[in-house]
Amino acid sequence: MSSITLLPASAHGALAAPPSKSAAHRALIVAALSGSGCVHPILPSEDMEATLRCLCSLGLRFEREGDAVTFIGQGGPQPLADCGESGSTLRFFIPLFAAFGQPVTFQCHGRLAERPLSVYASCLPPHGVTLIRDEAAGTIAVSGQLRSGRFEVAGDVSSQFVTGLLFSLPLVPGDSAIVFTSPLQSGAYVDMTLTALNAAGIVVRKTPDGFAVPGGQTYRPGIFHVGGDWSQAAFLLGAGALGGEITLSGLDSESMQGDKAIAPILSRFGASITQENDTVSCRKAPLRGCDIDMADIPDLLPVLAIIAGAATGDSLFYNAARLRLKESDRLSGAAAMLRALGVSCEETADTLLVHGRGRFSGGTVDGKHDHRLVMAAAIAAFAAKGDITVTDKDSVNKSWPSFWQDYAAIGGQYKIG
Repeated sequence: MSSITLLPASAHGALAAPPSKSAAHRALIVAALSGSGCVHPILPSEDMEATLRCLCSLGLRFEREGDAVTFIGQGGPQPLADCGESGSTLRFFIPLFAAFGQPVTFQCHGRLAERPLSVYASCLPPHGVTLIRDEAAGTIAVSGQLRSGRFEVAGDVSSQFVTGLLFSLPLVPGDSAIVFTSPLQSGAYVDMTLTALNAAGIVVRKTPDGFAVPGGQTYRPGIFHVGGDWSQAAFLLGAGALGGEITLSGLDSESMQGDKAIAPILSRFGASITQENDTVSCRKAPLRGCDIDMADIPDLLPVLAIIAGAATGDSLFYNAARLRLKESDRLSGAAAMLRALGVSCEETADTLLVHGRGRFSGGTVDGKHDHRLVMAAAIAAFAAKGDITVTDKDSVNKSWPSFWQDYAAIGGQYKIG
């Protein structure tokens, strides 16, 4: 089990935000389906590699040059698609393979084969698609030809199911309707999907209860630029809030990314935030507790839990039950992280109450093979009295392979082992 020890330090510096993982998933898919699109820049994380592998299994071919990926047409499809631990990849590609009528077995790693697929298990079989899950083997077999029609979808499980259908239904003959049976959460991610679809010439219409999707459409080639990642930027901006001043460039204030909420949330905690064009700066200031609704921004909880721990007073995170279904039980993982760093907290089925104490002690944090928990624990060192040891340091490769280099670039200090 790889570990890293973070030393107390001050955070200072200016960096470009890494390219958005969520936007890159979507751009790669629409570019590939067009047959000859180009996407840049791409960060070669494990999740990005999973999406590229699945595109190859779908029979779509590409070339790489630097941080750009260009698609060059079709090849032979493959019966096995390795999703790694990427929930987005799995949920996006299940209906896509079915739209092409291509049988496939998805290989899953970590907790991926256990994560919810109830939306597809309910809505796909009536439309010609069979799913067989084998949790012991870590596989999900998909067969059949996706047919158009009415798809009833629970909106409070994961927006990734909606995105998978939005990518797929334009390809099948006949018109379709996606109808929400419960309110949609993380709707900003669906907006990102709609933006990518629009850029590729795909027409989708919003309706009072979901979306109308005309069938028989064709994806249009183009050059798709991937903007900076607000989700990843949250860790660096959080470092500034805890221990110095950080400036990040490449962050579009008009982005569809829901996690751009990190800037106003840090301001609510008391950090000094300034934004100009695509540049955001966060400077340390006295932090105070506040309450945050996590329904639309679940990925921000680990970093915000650390901010809350370094604040004075209580912070309540609510509507957070979906965090139990991530790479780890991220709600329990965040609570355990705080306790290991000397901060008391109380956890319920869908809330986390943090009793901020203004600073962290040293300690040892179980990273739980979860990239976001590891990165959140790392920035705690900017407000810690003693060293912090974190397990599973290499889990950052899932989304941000250069995290430790960037961490050092803003003043972070660490020892390996």
